[in-house]
Amino acid sequence: MAERLEDIAQQMVAKGKGILAADESSGTITKRFDGIGIVSTEESRRDYREMLFRAGAMKTAVSGVILYDETIRQKAKDGTSLVDLIKAAGAVPGIKVDSGAKDLALSPGEKVTEGLDGLRERLKAYYDLGARFAKWRAVIDVGPTMPTWNCINANAQALARYAALCQEAGIVPIVEPEVLMDGPIAAHDIDVCFGATEWILKTVFQELFVAHVALEGMVLKPNMVVPGKKSPKQASPAEVAEKTARVLKQCVPAAVAGIAFLSGGQSDAAATEHLSLINQIGGLPWPVTFSYGRALQAAALEAWAGKAENVAAAQRAFDHRARMNSLAATGEWKAELEKKAA
Repeated sequence: MAERLEDIAQQMVAKGKGILAADESSGTITKRFDGIGIVSTEESRRDYREMLFRAGAMKTAVSGVILYDETIRQKAKDGTSLVDLIKAAGAVPGIKVDSGAKDLALSPGEKVTEGLDGLRERLKAYYDLGARFAKWRAVIDVGPTMPTWNCINANAQALARYAALCQEAGIVPIVEPEVLMDGPIAAHDIDVCFGATEWILKTVFQELFVAHVALEGMVLKPNMVVPGKKSPKQASPAEVAEKTARVLKQCVPAAVAGIAFLSGGQSDAAATEHLSLINQIGGLPWPVTFSYGRALQAAALEAWAGKAENVAAAQRAFDHRARMNSLAATGEWKAELEKKAA
C-alpha cells in the first residue's frame, strides 16, 4: 500500500471508485437494525460489515472504507481482521475520529464537533491498526438566524486542527463540512444552501492554509447544493448539479486531491443522479466521486434482515448501488440502468 499522503489520497479518489462510509456509531446502527427487526450485538454488527466487505463491488467500485472504532478492531468469522479484508479487496482502510457534534455554547441550535483532545495519540494507534485515512464531520444547520460566524469559525478551526494532526501522523484527512438539508425553515431553498456552503468552504480552506495542511494530501467531503427538505421550492437535478459545481469551483483550490460527496439525506437514486450530472458538466480540476453510507447500504441492509440465507441477495443489492455510483463518478449513469436492475 502506498504510504505518501498524496498517493493514498489519489487512491481514495481513483477513477470509477468511491468511499464506503461504514462508520456508523453503535447507537446509529442499532437504530437502523431496530427498523428491520435485527438485534444489535457486537456479533451482528460484525456479520453485517463482513458481508459488505466481502461483496464483489469492493474490488470494482470501492476505493476506501471508513470504519468505526469497534469495527477496525474486529475479526471476521474465519479470524481474518476486517482491515485485512478491506486491504485484500484493494481498498484503503479509514477511521472516524471525531466524537460527535455537541451543542455550541451560547449559540442556540448550533453544533460544534468535538474530539481533538487526545487525537494525536489516537491517530498513532489507528495507524498501527492499519488506518491510512480518517474522517471528521462538522454539521452546519440553517435557520432564521443560522448559521452564525461563531459556528462557522469554530467548526472550520476544528477541521483544520484535525487535518493537521492527521497529516502529522501519516494519515489522509477527509474534511467534511456538511450543510444540513433538514433545517427548521421553509425558506431554506437551494440559494440559501449555496450561500451557507460557500461560506463554510471558504472559511475551512482559509483555516487549512493557516494550519499548513497540504491540500494534495486531503480529500474534501462536502454536501451537494440542495434545497432544505421543508422548502416548497425544490430544484431540478440539473440545477443541483450546476450550483454544486459552481460553488466548488469558486471555493475549492485545484490542488485538493479530490472531492467525495456525502449523500446527506438524499434518496439513493437522487444522490447517484446528481453525482453523474456533476461529472457530466466537466471542466472540474479534481476527481469527483462519492463517500456514501446509507445511500450505498440501505438496500443491502433491508435485503439481509440479519439472516445468513440472505447474504447473497444483500451483496447483490450492495453491488448494484455501488456499480450505479461508480458509473455516476464518471458521468455515465443512466436512469434506465436502475430500471433494468429493478
